[in-house]
Amino acid sequence: MNRQTIKWGFIAAGAMNIGGVLLFSRAFTNSVINQTDPVVMSNFGLMMIAVWGLAYLGASTIQSNIRWLAGAFALEKLVYVVTWLSWFSQNSLGDVYDKDLFAGIFYTIYGANDLIFMLFFALVFWAQRNR
Repeated sequence: MNRQTIKWGFIAAGAMNIGGVLLFSRAFTNSVINQTDPVVMSNFGLMMIAVWGLAYLGASTIQSNIRWLAGAFALEKLVYVVTWLSWFSQNSLGDVYDKDLFAGIFYTIYGANDLIFMLFFALVFWAQRNR
């Protein structure tokens, strides 16, 4: 995997974390997201998702081997994917949409987004195994 692909993948991950949180939480004012999953998606939890986004943006500037950092990011994304799947097994997405469109969209896509970037980070980890 070439350096430019890795760089832009990390930038995309950061933009999705930061932009997605700010957009769908309406800059941390959408209480439906918080009420729907008060442990993971409290305003503190949302802020930490944005902080992870800053870490991805910072990693995009690293010119040397980032294998283990990408591995840590893949593991972090796996935690969110598992949490999202667990949430789906115990909750109704329709109920969230009934309360707020943005919260419904957020809960519809956040795990799929994290799955995509988890696979990207795992691919970076694998691609840099011989360095």
